[in-house]
Amino acid sequence: MFNRLLEQRKAITDDFSGVTRDRQYGIAEWNGKTFNVIDTGGFVMHSDDVFEKAIRRQVRLAIDEADLLLFLVDVTTGITDLDEALAQELRKSKKPVLLAVNKVDNTERSYMANEFYGLGFEDLFCVSSMSGSGTGEILDRITEQIPVDIENAVDIYASLPKITIVGQPNVGKSTLLNALIGEERNIVTDIAGTTRDAIHTHYKLYGKEFLLIDTAGIRRKNRVHEDLEFYSVIRAVKAIDEADVCILVLDALEGISAQDLKIFSIIEQRKRGVVILVNKWDAVEKDSKTILEFEARIKQKIAPFTDVPILFISAKEKQRIYQAIDKVLEVYDNKQIKIPTHQLNEIMLEEIEKYPPPAYRGEYIKIKYVTQLPAKTPSFAFFCNHPDYVREAYRNYLENRMREHFKLSGVPINIFFRKK
Repeated sequence: MFNRLLEQRKAITDDFSGVTRDRQYGIAEWNGKTFNVIDTGGFVMHSDDVFEKAIRRQVRLAIDEADLLLFLVDVTTGITDLDEALAQELRKSKKPVLLAVNKVDNTERSYMANEFYGLGFEDLFCVSSMSGSGTGEILDRITEQIPVDIENAVDIYASLPKITIVGQPNVGKSTLLNALIGEERNIVTDIAGTTRDAIHTHYKLYGKEFLLIDTAGIRRKNRVHEDLEFYSVIRAVKAIDEADVCILVLDALEGISAQDLKIFSIIEQRKRGVVILVNKWDAVEKDSKTILEFEARIKQKIAPFTDVPILFISAKEKQRIYQAIDKVLEVYDNKQIKIPTHQLNEIMLEEIEKYPPPAYRGEYIKIKYVTQLPAKTPSFAFFCNHPDYVREAYRNYLENRMREHFKLSGVPINIFFRKK
């Protein structure tokens, strides 16, 4: 069912219980609206099995975190003791529940599905997650619950820039937030994973105003031992979804790791602005070349998107933290940039003339016109005779030229090729 909602094979499936242990999460889209979907392991109320006990705790955490619950049952088994136990658990949560009776792929089974009204849920849907039958109705009901303008519907600070602080556990995210606002707003300890939820702080100092979001640390799967930390990843991803600009905090003593690159990739995929802060710089032995070498190593690893501000700070000693905020707000302004069409064409058509797109299958590609599209992140359409023939390398060339001429530092941009 999870794979069906996401339209991709993400979760492993098999014909025996206990396959799903770790929680899976992804983004689904329907009727122009997007939402996060979390797949949990099978809930067993009374069991001493070490995995089933862990899954039980995690399912309860997922229920607490969710806005809407999709309760999946099996038409071929009828109502079981496990179904009744979980139904009781879901009723306690006071959250809206959609009951999906799965494996209903013929008329006889659709009659059998009526038995499940006995569980006491009003919204019952007959589905077959294997064939996709009935999932459209569930998706319609889910998207009905999402306001058209969700930001304005839920956020009284909708007009303020939203800045999310992300990074691995124990790199100094909460220390940075406390240093910025000058009070102990968050619990700061040396224990990785102290912050388990995204905490919003309204910042209004020195003529600057924005929302700061401090998130739980995102760490590699094999380093996660605590149930609460499983869910911290989803909360942090949701906080990235909510942000305009993300501050990715690295540990100067550890350098940039594969997990940092994964977080950077999540930010880039979601087209959020990004500033990299290398924290604990006061603890590093340095000479005149240390900063340049460290910066070069980071840019080499985050390539091809290297037009990212990198600052070296100490949250503990408050070194360069206000300079970092100036840079973050600069990236926020870059994200809102609107380039006049005449200026865009004047500069970019000249760059295209200097280095035209290479011919493909004997066809010459001619780009005649460029315009900026109305979007939340800078997006540009290049109109040409053969849009499908433009290669990735040339797209990168155009992006680099645009970054050279316009203020786009720290902002992932979209480039589209359209038929003229």
